[in-house]
Order: sequence, then C-alpha cells, then structure tokens
Amino acid sequence: MSSPIDLDQLRTFVAIVDAGSFTRAAEDVFKTQSAVSMQMRRLEERLDTRLFERNGRAIEMTESGHRLLSYARRMLTLSQETLLAFDEDAMQGTVRIGLPDDYAERFLPEILARFARSNPLVELSIACEPSSNLAEAVAKGRLDLALVTDCGTTGAKIDLVRHEPLHFVASTAHEVHLKDVVPLAIGRSDCIWRHDGILALERANRRYKVLFSSWSAQVLISAVQSGLAVGILPECALRPGLRVLSERDGFPRLGETKIGILRSANTSSAVVTALVEHIRESLANLTPAMAAGDAPGAQIYNLPETRVIRSQRRKPGSVSAGW
Repeated sequence: MSSPIDLDQLRTFVAIVDAGSFTRAAEDVFKTQSAVSMQMRRLEERLDTRLFERNGRAIEMTESGHRLLSYARRMLTLSQETLLAFDEDAMQGTVRIGLPDDYAERFLPEILARFARSNPLVELSIACEPSSNLAEAVAKGRLDLALVTDCGTTGAKIDLVRHEPLHFVASTAHEVHLKDVVPLAIGRSDCIWRHDGILALERANRRYKVLFSSWSAQVLISAVQSGLAVGILPECALRPGLRVLSERDGFPRLGETKIGILRSANTSSAVVTALVEHIRESLANLTPAMAAGDAPGAQIYNLPETRVIRSQRRKPGSVSAGW
C-alpha cells in the first residue's frame, strides 16, 4: 500500500454513505452510476477489503467501511482546509448566532455540520437564550443573526424559514395528564406558546395550574419526563419518552409556531449571508413535521434522525442497492 489513496474515490465513498444509495451519490458527485461503482471497486482493491455488502435489496457498510468513513471525512476536510488556506477569497471571520435551547438540540447539529464543511476558517460564536432576548441582542448589534420564534412582537422584519406544530405532551411512563386539574410546565409569562396553550385549555373547559415556568426547554422537558406536569412543545423539541396528547386525551389541538431568522441591520458580510443560506438548506432537509392526528389516540414520539437522507429512514450504515 505504498501509493496514496485517491481523494476522489474517498469523496465518492462518503457521498454514497450520505446520499443513501449509489444512484443518488452519482448525481451528487456528477458521475455516472457505472463510474461510481468502478471507483468503489478500485477503492476496495486498493484497501484489500470489502466496504459494502448486499443485504436483501439494501447494501450495508461493512466493519471496514465504518472504519474508513471517519478517516475519509477527516482527509477530505483537511484537503479542503489546505486549499482554503491558500485561497485569498475564502471566507474568514466570526459570526455571532443565537437560538433558543429547544431549537439548538434539533437544528444546530445539521446547521453546524453543513456550514463547517464549507467554511472551515469561519468561527461561530453561539448563544442559547429565549427568542425575546435574542431579538433584543440582534437589534442592539450583540448578535449578527438569530433563529427565533416569530412572536409578532420583535418590531423587526423576520425571515420565516420553518413552521412547526405545537403539542401538549406528557411522559410515556406516567399519567399526569389524567388529573382533573392539569399541572403545567410551560414558558414564562410572555411566552407565546404559554399564551396559546392556556387559551386552548380555557376554551376546552380544562382546569389547569402552572406548576413550573422557565425559559429553559431542558428544565420544562425534565419536569414532563418526570411525570410532574404536562408541557407545550414544538415538534422539533420532542424526544423518546414523551407522548403527544390528542383530543382523545381531552387536550385540544394547538396551532403552529413560526420559526424565522433575524439579522442585524449592521451586518452585511458575505459570511453571514452564507450562514443564513446554510440555515435555510439545513432546515429544509429535516424530516417533515408529524401532525398530532396521524395516529389514533395519544402518540409515542420517536425522535427522527438528525441527518435525514431524502426523508427516507434506513438502518445506520445501510444504503439502497444499485451498484
């Protein structure tokens, strides 16, 4: 193994894993399917190991394939960083971005992954605070941009990028939602989700009491998972161990929350514009929202993969057949 590994072959290998099939990878790397198959055969010959195995209609990565993947990503990243280090036009600098913690867990991995691969010389400074705080920080120039809930009260133009359904949620292991007076774990007094949820309960003649209030989604989710209260969360904040409460449980439907980007009026750099576009693309690639009425009765919510391959769910490491 004295000759170096072909980076183009590694790029195709990673594209197959990310795209989910040889056919789609061929489109992503602008090659024919036969050329992609030939590259993989040559890479396997070069490494003297099998990278994929057929499993029914799907093809799965072998143990060697999984081992190669981390090396391949690192080599491609280093190659790109080397080229950018000598590219006078490469984007550099720092971007200050903010988003609430309930959005950060679901959205941030995808945003960071896409942006860092394309702009490895850019530093991202990230703040997690409530939307109202972030809007103020953007208005005062302390942040370059923020991904926030559109509460209609920011006084600034918001660029809407996503809609998320809101749900009443409870623990799958407890029955706190059956209490006559529903204990709630919700946002602070000026939270729009709190306002909408309480209004919906009052219209449905459901008695309630606010047991926990916090700006932190993690605090509220912990209270719900512990079986102490019912929460109000957007779909992106749901996770295993939570159940969506439906009208069959005596809980009214809630509307949607709008998510958008606020951008500082004092910021017009190309790197900020690039990050905005990456946010748009990242959120567009996430699993479509699941409606509260998709299944009878209360639903058990299974958190989708952070990285979704064209909205198709496969076992980790599996790709569609088609060499």
